[in-house]
Amino acid sequence: MNKYELTVVVNAMTEDDVRTAVIEKVKDLVAKCGGTITAVDEAGKKKLAYEIQKMNEAFYYFFSIDAVAEFPNAIASELRIMDNVLRFLCVNVEE
Repeated sequence: MNKYELTVVVNAMTEDDVRTAVIEKVKDLVAKCGGTITAVDEAGKKKLAYEIQKMNEAFYYFFSIDAVAEFPNAIASELRIMDNVLRFLCVNVEE
């Protein structure tokens, strides 16, 4: 099992209940793609370094995940088509 950190940037214009549903769907996708979430850090609303889809702010979520080597490609294909997810990044964490 490898350790990964998944960062998900969610649209700041979404309502709280929709944003919660998006994060729950991300958690379900992690399990579906063969990963186990070890920690979730909600960083809150932050100013973006540059404008994305005419927005200057977004909500940041950081997931620590234990998963198989195929996980980053599997989760990327699913997150790429999700509404309200502006950007994501999955990186391998060295121990």
